[in-house]
Amino acid sequence: ISGMDLDNFKPQALSNIIWSFAKSDKAHPELFQAIGNHIAVMGSLDSFKPQELSNTSWAFATVGQSNPSLFKKIGDHLAGQDRLNSFDPQALSNIAWS
Repeated sequence: ISGMDLDNFKPQALSNIIWSFAKSDKAHPELFQAIGNHIAVMGSLDSFKPQELSNTSWAFATVGQSNPSLFKKIGDHLAGQDRLNSFDPQALSNIAWS
């Protein structure tokens, strides 16, 4: 993880990386921490599609990784004006479960 420049990764890539670890039932705490912290300090989550945020939150919960600042960022984003309507029921369900 050291030396990785996460700014070079697109939102879909960040989401897919941790989703694949979770789908394989493999927790990599350092990787999840690095990606979660990176997303949490981004200025905005507007570049993330609803599915990417859903997969990200699902992945963290599935492997039992916690990142309160990431989940606050996702929650704040969801609560933003007119954003909730862009999430389908399954994406909302995944985030709520997480």
